[in-house]
Amino acid sequence: MPDGPVGSAGDIPVEVLTHGKEYLAALPTYGPKLEQAWTAGQRAWLKLSSDSKLIVADKSEHYIYVDQPELAVESIERVTAQAAGDQPAQ
Repeated sequence: MPDGPVGSAGDIPVEVLTHGKEYLAALPTYGPKLEQAWTAGQRAWLKLSSDSKLIVADKSEHYIYVDQPELAVESIERVTAQAAGDQPAQ
């Protein structure tokens, strides 16, 4: 049986990282629409938890973990520590 849609994740800590550099502008046919859809999806993820925040990776395009690996690692460490109760919400 497949999982159904998620309506709420309660107060589970969530950090959504988004790119700060434009990278879809080179694709004028569908780049802007894809960017809008991607942004809408990120907003939907943020709404799932009452403990969520958006982090902009100013120096990154799509592959944040390649362009700014330290930012990705810090985010993972923060969220896991908070979920484990080792760190208060920020």
